[in-house]
Amino acid sequence: MIHAKVFLKKGKEISIQRLHPWIFSGAIQRIESNAIEGGWVEVLDFKGTTLGFGHYQNGSIAVRILSFEIQPPEDDFYVKRFYAALLLRNASGLPSDVTNAYRFIHAEGDGLPGLIIDYYDGVVVIQAHSAGMHNDREKISEALQKVFGFHLKAIYYKSHGTLPGKMRDDNTEGYLHGMAVVPHIIFENNVKFYIDWEQGQKTGFFLDQRENRKLLGGFSKNKKVLNTFCYTGGFSIYALHAEASLVHSVDASQKAIELTEKNLELNGFDKSIHQCFAQDTFDYLKDKQDEYDVIVLDPPAFAKHRDARHQAVRGYQRLNTEAMKKIKQGGILFTFSCSQVVDRQLFYDTIVSAAIHAGRQIKVLHHLSQPADHPVSIFHPEGEYLKGLVLYVE
Repeated sequence: MIHAKVFLKKGKEISIQRLHPWIFSGAIQRIESNAIEGGWVEVLDFKGTTLGFGHYQNGSIAVRILSFEIQPPEDDFYVKRFYAALLLRNASGLPSDVTNAYRFIHAEGDGLPGLIIDYYDGVVVIQAHSAGMHNDREKISEALQKVFGFHLKAIYYKSHGTLPGKMRDDNTEGYLHGMAVVPHIIFENNVKFYIDWEQGQKTGFFLDQRENRKLLGGFSKNKKVLNTFCYTGGFSIYALHAEASLVHSVDASQKAIELTEKNLELNGFDKSIHQCFAQDTFDYLKDKQDEYDVIVLDPPAFAKHRDARHQAVRGYQRLNTEAMKKIKQGGILFTFSCSQVVDRQLFYDTIVSAAIHAGRQIKVLHHLSQPADHPVSIFHPEGEYLKGLVLYVE
């Protein structure tokens, strides 16, 4: 149901005609009828020509366009979008005999701004980042049941941490369909992990590092590996599967360390070649000169807003400088940023600055990003949030 009409100021229709899905509040000329928070609205240019339809929300991004058609979305809108998303995942080889967990919906990358859906071997976890997706959660659940059919065991809605504070209530967490026992075991490239969507971070796991974890394995055989900000130990376990001689995992969260230890046990690794440390990464690195052949730096987002970007850049520079100083000669450094407001060029420039401060010769071996199940719309480059580099430190 379309609740209101949103008319844009002259010239502000250009980005929508180029299929960018965001309309900022300053681009709106006027609104006819009552625009409901999270409701569907029709978007028109200053002449009254329909540009598309989307969700309205009070905030900087006032409308998120879901359809660029001139006719309102039909009842099967989500079903069609989900089938399209499934075709994309199938085309990229997901799921497979060795991987049964993947991102099913990646917001703007799948034409559904404000919606994240992850699939964990029959259990779907929904995360709404907009009022509109929160309001449509039951429709989304019904569409998922149609698309996945009997393969779907449960749908869990987990949006308490992603919705605006005023929208967080008893309806932002819980099962919309079925029920499943946690922790839940999934396979990723034949590596096993426990998933806890009820208590874990995000939807329960960081699926976006799947291919980068696999790449790490190629550099780990017979090497001493340090995995910082380890969370559930993903990089650590891949390194051990690749026959690393020693792996250390570090995270400031004791809960994360406990999750890592459970995953190590799940994969049958001897504690003699792995050790966990509940400690701040900067503190841990202080006295670790020439101890590690491979170091992974995968910190949480240092900046979620533009006003924090400068401080984030300083944090990335300091972290990478320290790791470059401490790693062995000929070492391999995997370094990442998942801060959307720190773009690829700024991250690269920050790593260059870190290399200068460290006084080491650095070679770039790989430029890393998010995998195919986290697609980026060519019309919405902001969707590329994960940046990474594999560096050789002379």
